[in-house]
Amino acid sequence: MSSAPAGPPPLLNIANVLTGVRLALVPVFVVVLLVDDGTSTEWRLAAFGVFALAAITDRYDGELARRRGLVTAFGTIADPIADKALTGAALIGLSVIGLVPWVVTIVIMAREIGVTVLRFWVLRHGIIPASRGGKAKTLAQALAIGLYLLPLELLGAADVVDKLRWSVLAVAILLTVVTGLDYVLRAMRLRSAAAAALPER
Repeated sequence: MSSAPAGPPPLLNIANVLTGVRLALVPVFVVVLLVDDGTSTEWRLAAFGVFALAAITDRYDGELARRRGLVTAFGTIADPIADKALTGAALIGLSVIGLVPWVVTIVIMAREIGVTVLRFWVLRHGIIPASRGGKAKTLAQALAIGLYLLPLELLGAADVVDKLRWSVLAVAILLTVVTGLDYVLRAMRLRSAAAAALPER
């Protein structure tokens, strides 16, 4: 005797809880980062810790949702918003305290917001899966932000630290722009394929 089909996953599940935690950590992170205008070694380390914790939730919430069949409409919408909120808060905070140029923050945030808008634009036609380039972009951004959050310049070897940070940030910027263009092309192809599949009237 076959069992009845399982219903939709509950809204309150481990994946959505992790996404909610990441969203809740964003204002905490901003407050901690801006203490003493980012000049305190202890508070910068604390900001790094909060960012790392939030980034870890990003690593596991989507994976848990897919593996356990916990994908919900809330998670589909909230997860990318939480990602962009964390990245945006970090970059804006680092620009406010003078560590990351505003032009870098603007370029990265323009791409992230643009891709989020595209996600909603094509959502009824299908979901564009994350590419390897997109995953590499996310990793490069997280590494660059982490290096800037760590108060390495307060511990000496400023020239070496600056070159290391800029190198990783440059890779993140390149991947951000390239994957953004790739996402636009894939979104356009998805829309075109959906339009072609519509019956002629």
